[in-house]
Amino acid sequence: MKNVMAAAALGLLSQLACAQGSPVGLWKTIDDDGKTEKSLVRIVESGGVYTGTIEKVFDPSKQDAKCDLCKDDRKDKPVVGLQIIRGVKQDPDDKALWGDGEILDPNNGKTYRTRLKPVDGGKKMEMRGYIGFFYRTQVWQRVE
Repeated sequence: MKNVMAAAALGLLSQLACAQGSPVGLWKTIDDDGKTEKSLVRIVESGGVYTGTIEKVFDPSKQDAKCDLCKDDRKDKPVVGLQIIRGVKQDPDDKALWGDGEILDPNNGKTYRTRLKPVDGGKKMEMRGYIGFFYRTQVWQRVE
């Protein structure tokens, strides 16, 4: 009986460790300055594809903002509730990276290729948006 309980406990711990090494969860976005908290983004997985949606914007003056500069189906949609990460998949060659999708910057309406990389035991995530060789990386903090 002890062996069964020990195996079950190890299995649960293993699942928790894998979840922390995944981008799935609620993340506090931090601006490039490394200090300014911008929003909360929830990343979910469905069928191996990851998406991220803004759940909260911290700046009170932007609570009712719309993505008026977006050029796709998100045009004129409220920023809160907006799906900003689309089509991301786990890298088959490097299981610590997720990419091949896009991220939207609702401030300018532009989309960028993206790469997500959980770091610091899954407590933080490097979110990189890039075009060609040019990129910008933010470090997001896990909330849950």
